[in-house]
Amino acid sequence: GDDDEDLSDSEDSVYSGLEDSGSDSEEREEGSHDDDDDEDDDDEDDDIRNTVGNIPMEWYKDFPHIGYDLDGKKIYKPIRNKDELDDFLDKMENPDYWRTVHDKQTESDIVLSDEQVELVKRLQRGQFGDVSFNEYQPSVEFFSNEVMLHPVTNRPADKRSFIPSLTEKEKVSKLVHAIKMGWIKPRRVEDDSRGRYYDLWATEDSSILAQHKMHLPAPKIPLPGHQESYNPPPEYLFTDEERALWEQQDPSDRKLPFVPKKFSSLRQVPAFPRFIHERFERCLDLYLCPRQRKMRVNVNPEDLIPKLPKPKDLQPFPTTQSLVYRGHSGLVRSISVSPSGQWLASGSDDGSVRFWEVCSSRCVKTVQVGGAVKSIAWNPNPSVCLLAVALDSVVLIVSPSLADKQVISASERLLAGQQEEEPSEGAGPVWSETEGEELSQGIRLKIQHPKAVHQVAWHAKGDYLASVMPDHSSNLQVFIHQLSRRRSQNPFRKNKGLVQCVSFHPVRPYFFVATQRSVRIYNLVKQEMTKKLQANSKWISSMAVHPGGDHVICGSYDCRLSWFDLDLSTKPYKMLRHHKKAVRGVAYHRSYPLFASASDDGSVIVCHGTVYNDLLQNPLIVPVKVLRGHVITHDLGVLDVTFHPTQPWIFSSGADATIRLFT
Repeated sequence: GDDDEDLSDSEDSVYSGLEDSGSDSEEREEGSHDDDDDEDDDDEDDDIRNTVGNIPMEWYKDFPHIGYDLDGKKIYKPIRNKDELDDFLDKMENPDYWRTVHDKQTESDIVLSDEQVELVKRLQRGQFGDVSFNEYQPSVEFFSNEVMLHPVTNRPADKRSFIPSLTEKEKVSKLVHAIKMGWIKPRRVEDDSRGRYYDLWATEDSSILAQHKMHLPAPKIPLPGHQESYNPPPEYLFTDEERALWEQQDPSDRKLPFVPKKFSSLRQVPAFPRFIHERFERCLDLYLCPRQRKMRVNVNPEDLIPKLPKPKDLQPFPTTQSLVYRGHSGLVRSISVSPSGQWLASGSDDGSVRFWEVCSSRCVKTVQVGGAVKSIAWNPNPSVCLLAVALDSVVLIVSPSLADKQVISASERLLAGQQEEEPSEGAGPVWSETEGEELSQGIRLKIQHPKAVHQVAWHAKGDYLASVMPDHSSNLQVFIHQLSRRRSQNPFRKNKGLVQCVSFHPVRPYFFVATQRSVRIYNLVKQEMTKKLQANSKWISSMAVHPGGDHVICGSYDCRLSWFDLDLSTKPYKMLRHHKKAVRGVAYHRSYPLFASASDDGSVIVCHGTVYNDLLQNPLIVPVKVLRGHVITHDLGVLDVTFHPTQPWIFSSGADATIRLFT
């Protein structure tokens, strides 16, 4: 009973406290609401504080009341019909509008006093609410580093802190007994090593593996150099050219995987964009690291370079420019030396064929043919003196009469052969004899072709002549003409590609046909293809056959020279990439082990190429000399090259309208 009384007393005191505080707030409100509604004046004693607690006030939006006061009576919403317009007018006219706050719990407007406004401002500035509070007052050190005379607590230690517990001893002995009897099984540790990721290289240095002979430690990350610095020395920063080169290079060829940059301070360094990429590459390095040491044979790298003889030991070969043959006004496309080596013939775009004396560079004779000369070839048979000239769609047979009477009469006899009557093929060449001025210049025969002729080549015996008319669409690309019978034949029925050049085998009845990417070798007796050589180049420009007949060289427009060994393989035995630009002409020497290539870079490269009779020994190919002298004109350099038949001399013709002799 006493307790109940006490409780009621305490309740009364609490309520009275609330009432007091409520009436205080009333008074405060009234102090600030001088011009507020008059209903507050009527019931000062009533406490209209809302007792609903901390709940969303939207729950009361459909009811006429807003909550309950302390006596449990409903607090009705004030009759306010303030719309947006009233609010706007209030904002414009009421000077206290800025300090008026709408209280959702009582649905009334409260005007804040100066102290309350000051309190809000202080809290917004992050200061303490109480003005008088000093946040910097000295703290009281209750526990200092000085040992005081009197302890904080002086309780004596418990007995259990220094005597073993008997109850615990009993429990432990029971558990030990149960484990011994097998009633309690100790927890099994789950073996979770399977399926877990682990560091492959964690214990590599201390492990038994490290003592193993074949053990490979993990590859270490290379330490960063000056380039990685955020403020590297200026010589490590890229110039514009180096930057452009770096961007053009393949990522695998770059020396650095990033561009060095300079920042004035470490704060300005941005996040590294290649971070994940670099981590991934590091993981690849670790996981693709070889697990086994390969036993390497220690080879001196210099021993791997083939021991080539010095060019001094391979003489004679042409080294110096001796003579320049000047006289043509257009680029000289083709040159040819007579079998005796005394005369040189040249054909040019200026529409003339000139005959020069080799030793004196004197122009002996000029024949105007009336068109740009594409190719000329001197008959290789020393018992006749004839020259084949290709221009437009005609092949001319010229008798220059630069020999003794016996040779000239033999040439006349060869040209006097009668034309055989054959069923004329519609597209075949037409033979005709010349007369008048052409005859007086030495032009004896004309062979009219259906299309433009690009090259002529003689057979070694001097009676047969091949002409080339490159054309994608037809099989009429190569004709073989017989001079003594004045007949022509097309050896190929099918078009096997764009024919670039042809050549006869020096001894055997073979015929070489070079298309854009390959060289086909045909047996003229059996009338079948015997071999197809794959020149690993995009476009063959020229071809020459070794005097022995077992080797072929091909020059191509992609700067390469391929040497084929016919007994060895259909692929090139050697690829020489000595020229910087397209190779225009190639040639073998008849008696010396020399071959040469001429290119648009204005140079002629002479190489020594020894061919051995022993089939097991590979040919020895050594570049011995680069001959320069021609001036590059309209991006064209040296257009044709040929050797002297007996001396180690070389003739070259260029786009600068000159012919040069190197001896």
